[in-house]
Amino acid sequence: MLSQAIQDYLKAIYKLQGDEPVSTTDLSKELGVSGASVTGMLKRLANMGLVEYNSYHGAKLTPAGEKVALETIRFHRLLELYLKEKLNYPLEKVHEEACRLEHFISEEFVERISQILGEPRFDPHGHPIPTKDGKLPSVDEIPLIDAELNKDYVISHLDDDNPELLNYLESLNLLPETQIQILEKAPFFGPITLKIAQTNKKQVIGYEVAKRIYLKKE
Repeated sequence: MLSQAIQDYLKAIYKLQGDEPVSTTDLSKELGVSGASVTGMLKRLANMGLVEYNSYHGAKLTPAGEKVALETIRFHRLLELYLKEKLNYPLEKVHEEACRLEHFISEEFVERISQILGEPRFDPHGHPIPTKDGKLPSVDEIPLIDAELNKDYVISHLDDDNPELLNYLESLNLLPETQIQILEKAPFFGPITLKIAQTNKKQVIGYEVAKRIYLKKE
């Protein structure tokens, strides 16, 4: 079994990588460790065949590394949903708790959780859950700040890296699958006024909060 540190690195690289390799600096910031520690681990991961690493260009997952990353993400997101739906954890606490648990459970345990939850496609923040064979459900979504006025949308997912923000959004009932309309956008990155369909109430949120909310068309 791979160590917790290795799983965390692979998951972080998967999160950060796009078309370009992930830099040592970006990984250092994401994981909160020194650049020297990142360099040492990337060399180790390269020797294990889990990443392609070049000191000048950064690191990118190999197919083997991506498989491990997606498996870890699957474990994490299923745990988050189980904690929220079955154990009534507050939304702002499920991420940290799942981070602690994901490294110590078996594949059989995870599959039983998945069955209990009805083979879910999304975690409580709205992030897609990788399937057992490593595929991610596709979602056509946009940031709330780019949404058109007076059109019907559904919240697809929330950024989950700020527990206080999640607690705030939960208190406003701005959670995944909530139906909303954008009524007004103040200029110069000002506040945004929206209407929540379920309550028919208006709600004003700041621009920085709105940047963390993603929408899909109803």
